[in-house]
Amino acid sequence: MEKFNIAIDGPAGAGKSTIARLVAKELDFIYVDTGAMYRAVTWKVLQEGLQPDQTEEMVALASRMEIRLMPGENGQLVYVDGEDVTGLIRTPDVTGNVSRVSSIAEIRAILTAKQQELAKSKGVVMDGRDIGSHVLPDAEVKIFLTASVRIRAERRYKEMKEAQPDVDITLEKLERDIAERDRMDQQREASPLVRAADAVLMDTTDMPIPEVVESILELCKTQVHGGK
Repeated sequence: MEKFNIAIDGPAGAGKSTIARLVAKELDFIYVDTGAMYRAVTWKVLQEGLQPDQTEEMVALASRMEIRLMPGENGQLVYVDGEDVTGLIRTPDVTGNVSRVSSIAEIRAILTAKQQELAKSKGVVMDGRDIGSHVLPDAEVKIFLTASVRIRAERRYKEMKEAQPDVDITLEKLERDIAERDRMDQQREASPLVRAADAVLMDTTDMPIPEVVESILELCKTQVHGGK
């Protein structure tokens, strides 16, 4: 099959990562979880004890980090400087700080360059918040996934409980956190969360995951292969 790139954007908890991974598997493409890259930087920032006003130090840290994304049996594995941080980057502490770190323009520029390099040879499914609008503006297929805040909170809560059964967070707090993250992502100056003008909107509130995946695969046939 001819290789092409797919950009999947949307707010926190819209199911981007799960759906992008499944679409990539169906097409035998490479999946790139950009959110995991920002979480990796945030985790490292917290590990180093950097304060919110230490922007210069955060940028320097991001520039020298080695972030590797590897396929795993249960999803993508994330390595920072050789250490497996797949579970560590999903903690409430990282979740609560990732918007702040990812709003730093210089950090976004560093990671955007890495992401664009990964997509150069085509055959990539990339998800995030500014992929279609900023990172891969020439992607052949662009999708903007969304869902109600409540549904997104329920999905993220289930995901977190499965990864860490003893995690100390309530569904109500998670719902508030997601609504606040939406606000921060939409209002940040550097590459805000926005639907690209040519992105297809998909509301997944009442759609099971297999149905969303199938819709995207059909969209690929229509937009890239003329329905074939």
